[in-house]
Amino acid sequence: MRDEEEATDGPPDPQLHPEQSPGFGDTPAGLEDIEVDRDITIGEASLEELGASDTEPVEDDAVSDLLETLDGENPVERRRAALALAERETEAPIVRALSRAATTDDDADVRQFAVEALTKHGGELAVETARLLTDDPNPWVRAEAVVALDRLDRAAHEDAIEAALDDEHHAARRNALVSLFKLRGEGSLDVLVDAADDPSERVREWAAHLLGGIDDDVATETLAQLADDERSIVRETAVRAREVDAGSFRRQFTGVLDESDRTLPGEDDLNRTPNL
Repeated sequence: MRDEEEATDGPPDPQLHPEQSPGFGDTPAGLEDIEVDRDITIGEASLEELGASDTEPVEDDAVSDLLETLDGENPVERRRAALALAERETEAPIVRALSRAATTDDDADVRQFAVEALTKHGGELAVETARLLTDDPNPWVRAEAVVALDRLDRAAHEDAIEAALDDEHHAARRNALVSLFKLRGEGSLDVLVDAADDPSERVREWAAHLLGGIDDDVATETLAQLADDERSIVRETAVRAREVDAGSFRRQFTGVLDESDRTLPGEDDLNRTPNL
């Protein structure tokens, strides 16, 4: 039975425990006194766009119709078609179409949905596509490509995953960090220590969380450093990480990268930036 106070597949969401939330009990005089820990970008989205991940409207469509939609003009419909094709029986036309969408579509969300769907089918073309997308111009596509490589075979693609630690965007760096910890266990100490100095609070938060799975003096010292971090979410994660049993943590922190590994407040379950 899992101990919810020990390891989970991600830092606990402080929103689930209001008394542990940053600023709980404070009485700020005004908005300028409120600490904002998340670099969330607020944008605009239509109801159609917000429902793009709902495949129910096309669940009975024939594969030929989905493939035609994937080549259509409406990007929201293309996104939905890509996700729907993930659930169909693996066939060469599906794999080729998803790879083409993942690498050539002018909509970044379509590319991200497509590589996610393609990964569920697996195979050499999925590998080639995911590795190519680690250089995509859109950071969320790159982040999804890291997840794809982790799911396909993290050991075989360790080089590409490790290279993502130098990505300019925190989501790709974070996904690489989690994947490498799952692959290397205590052997990931060096990359976690490096990540403790990452400019992104999100990466530092995950570094703190994962360091809980390493029984080593350097890990302990790094957690002590993170317990003094400028961001409260990092500090709280470091404090909790110092209290878990490292061996139990590693045994529970297994499996491929999934949505719970990647989602933080301000992101949806598919690792996309919010567009509210």
